[in-house]
Amino acid sequence: MEVIGLIAGDGNFPIILSDGLREKGKKVIAVGLENITSPALEKNVERLHWIKVGQLGRLIKIFKKEGISRVVMAGKVSKTFMFKDIRPDLRAIALYMRLKDRKDDSLLLGIVSELEKEGIRVEEPTRYVPHLLAEKGVITKRKPKKEELKDIEFGWPIAKEMGRLDIGQTVVVKNMAVLSVEAIEGTDAAIKRAGELGRGGIVVIKVAKPKQDMRFDAPVIGLNTIRTLKEAKAAALCIEAGKTILLEKEDMIKLADKEKICIIGM
Repeated sequence: MEVIGLIAGDGNFPIILSDGLREKGKKVIAVGLENITSPALEKNVERLHWIKVGQLGRLIKIFKKEGISRVVMAGKVSKTFMFKDIRPDLRAIALYMRLKDRKDDSLLLGIVSELEKEGIRVEEPTRYVPHLLAEKGVITKRKPKKEELKDIEFGWPIAKEMGRLDIGQTVVVKNMAVLSVEAIEGTDAAIKRAGELGRGGIVVIKVAKPKQDMRFDAPVIGLNTIRTLKEAKAAALCIEAGKTILLEKEDMIKLADKEKICIIGM
């Protein structure tokens, strides 16, 4: 049986991905991040090792000891951990000092490069769960209203530019005015901030970067996203088809329909 390594971050994606890998006959050896990865993942994998954020050398040692040459990444790791709970080892410090900046792509590409130097290839997780990628069109009962489509058309190129600059993946708009842009705080916080400003009827646009590396940091939405939209009294969510990962799709759509939130893939 082929063995695949899984670097697991926050949320349900690592659990859902491990299920998909096992359904394809793969044995999964996971490495979780302390205080981030759900301990529930342990039930879904052959073995679950634990490291602290920043223990790059230990991560590599685990995979080499397990004889793993192919890995996937799944789950979010907030960059806020860089400022409060990171324990870098010597290998991570050396990488950090070589980086040209501290943007997401720079950090993640640096980690990928270190893994590949050791003969550990990082693959796209959606290769094993392609059914999770969003399709084009409206996936909810409610279709977008004319003014919501205007906000989407207005916000889409702005979101793409924010992605090109590697600032964030999400822009929130109302009446063709930008209420918030996602940065280091993450999508949910950006939506909540816009909800306070917009007082209902906000439109959320979440896209992939123009040159999105699907091995890591692909846009993801799930049930918690819809709960945040509900809290912010959002009217619509526009996502990029073929690039956005949908988790808990049935439950997500059910809640969106109940709250009359439109979700559209473009």
